[in-house]
Amino acid sequence: MSEQKSGFEIRADLLGQALGILEENIRRKNEAVYLHNDNHPDDKRSLVTTQITAQDVISVAQELNSFVNQK
Repeated sequence: MSEQKSGFEIRADLLGQALGILEENIRRKNEAVYLHNDNHPDDKRSLVTTQITAQDVISVAQELNSFVNQK
């Protein structure tokens, strides 16, 4: 039988998932830049240097929580 998580554990998990989503989005954007730069050496683009803020993580976590709580 699975053990129920506390509200704190659920929020911590959502924050971790939100951070992972934001990091993966940046990684994918940079992969697209690498691919573009490899295929277009005369048209180089800069890598994405977006900073992930605490508010960014909280916003995504709230969005995930909202989805989970839909009935």
